[in-house]
Amino acid sequence: MIDCIGYIASVFVAVSLIVNNSVKFRVFNTLGCITFIAYGILFNAFPVILTNSILLVINIFQLIKLYKIEEQFQFVPVQIGDKIVEKFLTFYAKDIATYFPDFKFQQSSSTQINFVVLRDISIANIFVATIDNAGNAAIQANYTVPQYRDHKITKFILEKEKNTLFSLGIKKVIYEKVENKNYLQFLQVMGFTQEIINNNKCWVKSL
Repeated sequence: MIDCIGYIASVFVAVSLIVNNSVKFRVFNTLGCITFIAYGILFNAFPVILTNSILLVINIFQLIKLYKIEEQFQFVPVQIGDKIVEKFLTFYAKDIATYFPDFKFQQSSSTQINFVVLRDISIANIFVATIDNAGNAAIQANYTVPQYRDHKITKFILEKEKNTLFSLGIKKVIYEKVENKNYLQFLQVMGFTQEIINNNKCWVKSL
């Protein structure tokens, strides 16, 4: 049973090394340190306790530092053919396809809106939707790059930029089809619920 604690600690540390987010790295590494400290106490292994206690303090300090950082977000309209957006889409093409396999950055409707979210001046998200007469914004893509998947961007769009969406005539944000299980879990966390719209089951959030 005691050995299991060591294995669990190792798993936490291993997971921390493969996540793609700084906060997640620190959280999993912290859990690993705490578990290793418990393991060291049970075995009276002072070097294990000392090393992981130092790492624990470092992780907590870095987490506090990360949460105190005041990031700047901007919701910026873009156009089809913008070179910087094309480069962004090309670079992340494979990852985008795992979430939005049918997405193509082209003007499919006169009511289509195209935005990117800048996070500290870096493109962190592309948001493309088509608005119908009822104010439903059907999402074609709401893709966030891996290192920024901490829910902040979608919260920024739906909360901080709510007035911008209202000004575009949007009342509801809808996903007509969600195939990726991880993305579905993300939508549920963000408060999306299932509704029948135009005889289709959609994931919907009212503004």
